[in-house]
Amino acid sequence: MASAEEGGSNVSRYIEHHLTNLKFDLSTMRFDSHADGFWVLHVDSLGFAVGLGLLFVLLFRAVAKRATAAEPGGMQNFVEMVVEFTDGQVRDIFHGKSRLVAPLALTIFVWVFLMNFMDLVPVDLLPATAAAMGVEYLKVVPTTDLNVTFGLSLTVFALVIFYSIKIKGGWGYAKEFLTHPFGWWLAPFNLLLKLVEEIAKPVSLSLRLFGNLYAGELIFILIALFSLGAGMSLMTLPLFATQLILGAAWAIFHILVVTLQAFIFMMLTIVYLSMAHETEH
Repeated sequence: MASAEEGGSNVSRYIEHHLTNLKFDLSTMRFDSHADGFWVLHVDSLGFAVGLGLLFVLLFRAVAKRATAAEPGGMQNFVEMVVEFTDGQVRDIFHGKSRLVAPLALTIFVWVFLMNFMDLVPVDLLPATAAAMGVEYLKVVPTTDLNVTFGLSLTVFALVIFYSIKIKGGWGYAKEFLTHPFGWWLAPFNLLLKLVEEIAKPVSLSLRLFGNLYAGELIFILIALFSLGAGMSLMTLPLFATQLILGAAWAIFHILVVTLQAFIFMMLTIVYLSMAHETEH
């Protein structure tokens, strides 16, 4: 009984360790992974998100500076393919005039993809490396942090509101809340429906991305539990082989999830900005 309880405790600690952020409490100016509240920064999520964003900018900038029409290399072909793909999606969906939407769509797609792709890094590799350097907790997938996904979606939502007011005017934007879909006679009901519709945009964007990546990370952690605490015994090799097979199978499938979630976030951003540029005639 004691052995079973100890094994369950080890499993719980292992899962909790991999799902806990490295936190910095601004109110006390110290690292505290048990801290909570508005003034607590998730340093690992912010660090990986900013680092991957810089990687995207520097990589694409380097390719752009070295681009040549004579003998394009593999990286140039890949970057051009990604740019043409996102530009094609914008041209098909966005019918307004804006120099921001295409670069924004490219940035969102590549940045979210890179953050999602961190889920394919072996779950123990970076946390174990950090532990060897004295860092107790480390989450490496920024999009499994609700703060990051909400930050992205709220930024998109702010742009939607900005362009709605810019294109339609303050009164035109307010009029949508009062008259659609049932006209002036049901203005209070229209207002309620419109508020729910608008609030649903950032909520659905953030929760969809967070939920899919968090579930994917949790499955990788559960697969890693196969050989946890097995030690050196006759069961070690079969458990480790099972872990490798399941991990590889889930990783192959998860590549689709990683790419699809980045694509969906980009597409919905384009759709919302296109709706913001629509005007009544």
